[in-house]
Amino acid sequence: MRELEVAATSDAMQAIDYFVDRTRRELGAMAAVLSGIDAVVFCGGIGEHAWRIRQRVCQGFEWLGIELHVVRNRAGDTVISSDRSRVGVLVVNTDEKMMIARHTARLLTPANV
Repeated sequence: MRELEVAATSDAMQAIDYFVDRTRRELGAMAAVLSGIDAVVFCGGIGEHAWRIRQRVCQGFEWLGIELHVVRNRAGDTVISSDRSRVGVLVVNTDEKMMIARHTARLLTPANV
């Protein structure tokens, strides 16, 4: 995502638009299936470092109760929702490589083989 944002070509922008649209579609679908949501959590590389993407994903979901705090979002604070937001919006640091290693190790233990 970092490379796409820097490239700023029409293909790069189209890829970002596609990512944002798909994420928004899934968020809306999950909110519908769950009859609402309590929180949105951004994690991993994109979720932790791409404030513009977080902003675009949340944009237009005010009807669902999502309201971002612009300064907190840009700073990458843990809580990036505004104080008025009915839905908490969080950024959670994740060690993706460690999680993959743990899951792989668990799957390779004799009890699971």
